[in-house]
Amino acid sequence: MAMDKIGDRSEGLAARVVPAAGRLVESGDPWEPYELLDPFGASVEAVAAFFRELQAAGRSAATARSYGMDLLRWFRFLWAIDVAWNRATRVEARDFCRWLLVAGKPARAHWRRPGAEVAPCSMPKPYAPSVRAHCETVLRRFYDFHLDVGSGPLINPFPLDRSRRGRRAHAHHNPMEPYRRERTGLYRPTVPKRLPRSVPDEEFNEIFARLPSHRDRALVAFYISTGARAAELLSIAQGGADPGRQLITVVRKGCRAEQQLPASSDAFVWLRLYQVEMDGLIPQGRRQPLWWTLRRPARPLTYHAAHRMFERAAAAAGSTATLHALRHTAAYRMAEDPALPLTDVQSVLGHALLTTTQIYLTPRKEDVIRRVLSHHAERTRTAAQRAAISPAPGYRPDTMAVLFGTRP
Repeated sequence: MAMDKIGDRSEGLAARVVPAAGRLVESGDPWEPYELLDPFGASVEAVAAFFRELQAAGRSAATARSYGMDLLRWFRFLWAIDVAWNRATRVEARDFCRWLLVAGKPARAHWRRPGAEVAPCSMPKPYAPSVRAHCETVLRRFYDFHLDVGSGPLINPFPLDRSRRGRRAHAHHNPMEPYRRERTGLYRPTVPKRLPRSVPDEEFNEIFARLPSHRDRALVAFYISTGARAAELLSIAQGGADPGRQLITVVRKGCRAEQQLPASSDAFVWLRLYQVEMDGLIPQGRRQPLWWTLRRPARPLTYHAAHRMFERAAAAAGSTATLHALRHTAAYRMAEDPALPLTDVQSVLGHALLTTTQIYLTPRKEDVIRRVLSHHAERTRTAAQRAAISPAPGYRPDTMAVLFGTRP
């Protein structure tokens, strides 16, 4: 009878419509920066308690927002199938992971036209494996928290891999064999390894030429020379820029510690031009933000505004590069310098592990393609030279000349 119920519940999954009920809102309260609301506008207390736990563990508001988006997908799915969050079982978790894989992203109206009709898409684009993996990890952690405090179900609906079976990690491990990731979730998808995408020099120069203001040129010059994350560079205060020593002070992601990063002299030249241009138009003070909007009234520049600025310049140059690709480009440039130790690159990029920095020692795709094509061309030239010097026996020299293109 139980198997019949499971089958009936899963059979209607393909036709299941998950409405965009509820929402994640920014409250403006530093004690609870984000709040998950149900379809009736009430706060979901289970998520609020989880957010408070994250804040107590030192996680930033951006982490709460990232986790909240994954929890919103899960709660919308539960609301659609009319199952309480603390009554969810492995069946609902399994069907939710299948729904993410098959149903794909819902069609949404553009944020500038919220009331416009959305054209139905015959082939929805599935969620990326990295998104599904992150969602599985967040939900497993969410239920682990409620299991510990005794406010959730008795069993986590997102279990670990069966191979662990409640044993300690790496029990009876053979020292002659490599370690396996025994804490991988049962429904966690395999995320393909991707090389960091960098911007070639010619493409970057074309994008830089399309930037419309001194502020944008200064921002991009700092991004490409320091390798700082987008939000980290926007955290600079006016007193954090030291042109004399060519240093800027950013607030690092995660640990929230201040760190000085060296930057190129060109970046400080563009910064000075931007400061002269904005003199008297923005508040002055060592603790005031360094980056402001150009549109009046001036407001501190946000991540989304900086991202959209670079997106417009890249589109004008015919490029699909993103703002985060500048960090990868800077990392590749520093890692390719033999005079710069990899540990220095690790410190500048703010990586906790050296193995994370080592991915920039992997050759870039465009460099591999260029070298392999050059290899093929060199083999063709060598074969043609050998044929011109000593033709293979049994072949006419004029035939070999036509084959290898040595005839004038």
